Amino acid sequence: MEWILLSAAILTEVGGTTLLKFSDGMKNLAPTVGSILLYLVSLGLLSLSINKLDVSIAYAIWSGFGTALIVAIGIFFLGEAVTWQKLLFIGFIVVGAIGLNLTSKGH
Repeated sequence: MEWILLSAAILTEVGGTTLLKFSDGMKNLAPTVGSILLYLVSLGLLSLSINKLDVSIAYAIWSGFGTALIVAIGIFFLGEAVTWQKLLFIGFIVVGAIGLNLTSKGH
């Protein structure tokens, strides 16, 4: 269950970050409010997930996979440039998050 909560926390954080792009510096009310609400939900779900997961592992996965998803959204939906360097360093983030999880005491 904690992994489902963490996954939902990642997705809501990514949704909130994506809405920030459309808030025009928080000038557009709907995306601004949506972003704030999604961030609050994300933090609530993250806090529930760390009841069973190590905070270091949960936070690394939340931030790492959230970052990787935002990069993908930027590239595929927002027309941001893709470079081999960007992909390489996002790969490092994902590998680091997976490595932390695999080397935690639960494995």
